[in-house]
Amino acid sequence: MSLHTEIIKTSSTATLPPDWLGIVREKVEGLRYGVVQIVVHDGKVTQIERTEKTRLEGKS
Repeated sequence: MSLHTEIIKTSSTATLPPDWLGIVREKVEGLRYGVVQIVVHDGKVTQIERTEKTRLEGKS
């Protein structure tokens, strides 16, 4: 099983609708197995992390 982590830093100023929401949606839609994590500082989203697992099928 291999792991791939992608980190995206967002700007500290939020607009309506928040830019980070579209990034999270994109990361979740393209993910089969893994985790999308949102990091918040002072009430604002500052970082989005996506960790993806690649599952290998077949006989060992």
